[in-house]
Amino acid sequence: MKTNQRINFLKLFALSHLTDVQKSHLSYAVRKDIETREIARLYSKRLRRWLKLKKRGGLIRPKGTKNKEQEKEMMEWIGNVLGEPIPESVSYEDHLKDGVVLCNLINKIAPGSVKKIQTKGSNFQLMENIQRFQAAIKKYGVPEEEIFQTADLFERRNIAQVTLCLYALARITQKHPEYTGPALGPKMADANKREFTEDQLRASEGHLNLQMGFNKGASQSGLGSFGNSRHM
Repeated sequence: MKTNQRINFLKLFALSHLTDVQKSHLSYAVRKDIETREIARLYSKRLRRWLKLKKRGGLIRPKGTKNKEQEKEMMEWIGNVLGEPIPESVSYEDHLKDGVVLCNLINKIAPGSVKKIQTKGSNFQLMENIQRFQAAIKKYGVPEEEIFQTADLFERRNIAQVTLCLYALARITQKHPEYTGPALGPKMADANKREFTEDQLRASEGHLNLQMGFNKGASQSGLGSFGNSRHM
């Protein structure tokens, strides 16, 4: 909905609770005052709700600082995964901007993740590559709060978040035993799951019952002072 259409809709909504007779008795100045106040109120309410939803979804992120060392390391990892050299003449963000490399990357990590890749076309079509990549890595296991927004890359609003997202993808590959490609970053800690035999569980129950029975189950019986008045 365009801005003018939205304003007209809000004007109608502002007076929607009045009958036609009531509206006809309103002066032009009063109508304009009601419309102005209602538009300001609705816009303010809508903006606060939008910001609240954005924050709740973890979609508002502070703009990070670009890190050349991390970008270089990430480009090397992407090149190793794809098995092809990365041209040094193209900048980091320009190389990733159209989403083609990203789609090829996730397809190499998890074959078949992105079915269609637009190698050329309009900005809208190229942005779809990025969106397909985002959907694929989310399905692969990258937490949603670590996934960058499309504008972060395509409009270069937050390239640092793009890098952090790719690091998260590299980290998640460690949870997939079927992935045998190059690793990046420290190894994730394995869960220390302990399993007990039935005999061990029974022994622990007996030990617990013994503790509970000590001093008559830690009850208050035998305490002669319980319930007596205090002697001064």
